[in-house]
Formats: sequence, C-alpha cells, structure tokens
Amino acid sequence: MTELSNEEIARYSRHLIMPEVTIEGQRNLKEGSVLLVGAGGLGSPAALYLAAAGVGRIGIVDFDVVDESNLQRQILHDTSWLGKPKLASAEARLSALNPHIAIETYETALGRDNALAIMKDYDVVVDGTDNFQTRYLTNDACYFLKKPNVYGSIFRFEGQAAVFWPGCGPCYRCLYPEPPPPGMVPSCAEGGVLGILPGVIGGIQATEALKILMGIGEPLTGRLLLYDALAMSFRQLKLRRNPDCPLCGENPTITELQDYVAFCGVEDAGIYEGVEEISPAELKRRLDGGEDLEMVDVREPHEWEICRIEGARLVPLGTLAERLHEFDSSRTYVMQCKVGARSARAIGQLQQAGFKKLLNLRGGVNAWAREVDPTMPTY
Repeated sequence: MTELSNEEIARYSRHLIMPEVTIEGQRNLKEGSVLLVGAGGLGSPAALYLAAAGVGRIGIVDFDVVDESNLQRQILHDTSWLGKPKLASAEARLSALNPHIAIETYETALGRDNALAIMKDYDVVVDGTDNFQTRYLTNDACYFLKKPNVYGSIFRFEGQAAVFWPGCGPCYRCLYPEPPPPGMVPSCAEGGVLGILPGVIGGIQATEALKILMGIGEPLTGRLLLYDALAMSFRQLKLRRNPDCPLCGENPTITELQDYVAFCGVEDAGIYEGVEEISPAELKRRLDGGEDLEMVDVREPHEWEICRIEGARLVPLGTLAERLHEFDSSRTYVMQCKVGARSARAIGQLQQAGFKKLLNLRGGVNAWAREVDPTMPTY
C-alpha cells in the first residue's frame, strides 16, 4: 500500500479530512495516473489541479510552442516561455507546484501509430484537444484500451464536458457519428474564446478525473454537460449508447484505429485550388510602383478595428454575395483576411460569379504586419 509522507499529509490535509476522500482516497490519487492530450486551454487548468491534488503520475502529449496569443487563457505558461515548447513549460510549472508527483512528457503529435502505446499505461485520459481528428482518435483508442475518456470542448462563450467510459455508457461517436465538414466549425483562432472559459471546463474535466481515480461520486457518463458563460447557466443532456454505433454498437465495423485525417477531412482542403496568391512583399512593391490594385478585406468589423492595411476596404465574407454589384470585373482585386483562408473562400465566390482578376494575400494581414509593417499589431 502506498504511504503518504508527513509532508504529503500536510499538503493534502484538506482532502484527508473529507469523509468522501480520507487517506485512502489520497492514496488512490498518488497511485493513479492521468494522461492529458494537449497542454493548451483545457490542459492547462486540468494539469494544474491534477498536480495540486496529488495525482502520482501525469503524462502530457503536445508538440506546440508557447505563442503570445496563448497566454490569454493557457495559464500553465507565462511570458518567459514564449517560443519555447509547451511541454518544457508545463513540466517546470507542475514540478514546482508539486514535487511529490512524476511528470512524463511526449513531444509528438498523437496519431494512430502511437496513441495506443502512449495511453495504455494510464488510468484516465483527459481530452484537451482542439480538432476533430484527435478527438475521434482519442475516443477510439480509449475504447480499445477500455480507458475512461474525459472529454471537453470550448468555443467563444460555451463549453461541453462528458465522460466516455467503455462499458459504462456511450462513446463520442454515439454523440457525434460524423464530423462536421471541414471549415464548417471555426477554430478558436478564427472565432475566439473567452479566456476564463477553459478554466471552467478544464476544471470540470479535472474533477471528473479525480472522482474516477478515487471511485467516488457519479461521473459524467451518459450525460453531456453544457455551459453558457454569457447566461451563466448549466444544462445536461442525457446520452444513450447508439446500438448502430460503428465503434461500440451491436455490430461494430471499426475494429482498429483509422485514418482520422481522411475521416474528418483536412481543414481548408481545396480552398486554395485555383487561387493565385501574392506575397506581402510583392504586394508592397506593386503598390509602391503605382499599380492599380484594389484591396478588399473580408474580415469582420471587430477584427477590422484591431488592425488594417491602409487603402483596403471592408467587405465581410458573409456579406459578399449581396455586394457583388460593388465589384468591377475590369479591376484587379487583392483579397485579404487574418491569415488567408477566408479570403481564399471569397475568391472562390467571386470566381463563380465570373471575376478573374483576383489575388489572395498570402498569410493575410498578420503576414503583412510581420513582413512589411512591424508597427501593425497581429492577433
């Protein structure tokens, strides 16, 4: 039986005096292990609270570096770690928070070739991913390994949480049999997220992981918890196992990990096909040379207020179809957005309407700020 040192008893005393936890529950946490898939918005609060609670072994899978835009919500990292691996930042922070636990890191993209090997030695998996490919991969790998998958997702002001535990309820595929078409659901980089939101959902995920390790309470199996920060409301939806689920149903057709990129589709796949691009430097050269180019920005008005290229006019992508009469087929248009994806879609619409003289600003206004005008902010 795992013993707690005097230092650990002092550290976890507020747990030990709870009759639902006691020293036995704390021992279970010390003997337990949790794998965090992602050290970003959701992984940050989950990792901090799991470490503080005394989970004996915490694994983290991530291959990203700390970016300034992360710091608004990814509280595991700080300014001193900008440009450095998130895993190094996470390991340093968690080890400083609790020296009594072990941190294991996997600086790699989780994929069908390594998911089972990485997950197999952990008791609970916490899904802190931000893309559908890895969510389906995590779900399927947990099902094959019979591991509880603590799911969470966030967008703007709303979040979701659930526990998908093989043998105890439905899986993620029962809730979402098919992924949405690529580009249909904006990422947090495109749509934004309230900085505190991942703290709420990540905290819920950490709570569920602790309950599972200690064997107390009622986990979120068979339930989807919905949180609306603007309304400050929680709702629950009952989930049932789908007998026709291809993974956990009566006649499963998925018996091994899949090609999840092919299943979910590549984000923005094909939108650049047939689109001629222009680099920020080339655009600057041609503008300085007096060439008659009309720049059209298809971002939203609130993005336009953050930064803009002088001389551009605003035509939000959602209004483009009704404003085609404002375009002249004899002129050359340089379409732009934040990073180039939405402006490529705008060019597709204009091409369908018969316009031919169209250029897409490669990398969008953020690239212009980096390469041409460093006084302009990026976001």
